[in-house]
Amino acid sequence: MINNEIIAKAYSSINYVVAVTLFCIGLYALIIKPNLIKKFMGLNIIETSVFLFIISSGLVEGGIAPIYTKTTPANPVFVNPIPQALILTAIVVAVSTTALALSLMIKLYDQCGTLNANKLKELR
Repeated sequence: MINNEIIAKAYSSINYVVAVTLFCIGLYALIIKPNLIKKFMGLNIIETSVFLFIISSGLVEGGIAPIYTKTTPANPVFVNPIPQALILTAIVVAVSTTALALSLMIKLYDQCGTLNANKLKELR
């Protein structure tokens, strides 16, 4: 019985485990990879892990959307809509940041001929 409870509890927090794993993968790419595109992909993975963490923290067991309708129960448990709204805004910012960074990398590649961070340091 105890093992089943532990497994059930671990399964209920799988979102947090995945978020931490994605964060570590993104941090690895950001620190270790010399290519700027791969570094930025690592940053995007970190952003995604933070999105998953915040959305997971806003989860309410048995919660429903905070919209009153004719079918809303008498004592409803509502989900907090703030994390979802925050993440939608963050996704828009992340997409625009990615587009700007990729366009800057194209210009950098046209001028320097490489996206390797170590070689770019030597070009000063």
